[in-house]
Amino acid sequence: MVTVIKKGTDKEIIDKLLKEALKTKGVDTHKYCGVIKLKEDPLVIQKRLRDEWE
Repeated sequence: MVTVIKKGTDKEIIDKLLKEALKTKGVDTHKYCGVIKLKEDPLVIQKRLRDEWE
């Protein structure tokens, strides 16, 4: 999220914008940690995928 604050904006408006920005909630990525079980080393997989382009 991008908030543009122009020169001369009142402090009350800036405080209101900051509160709204802090109130927004994103995606909880911690629930996906450790979900995928790999049988191969991730670096080996990454190198193999990168070599497909050649």
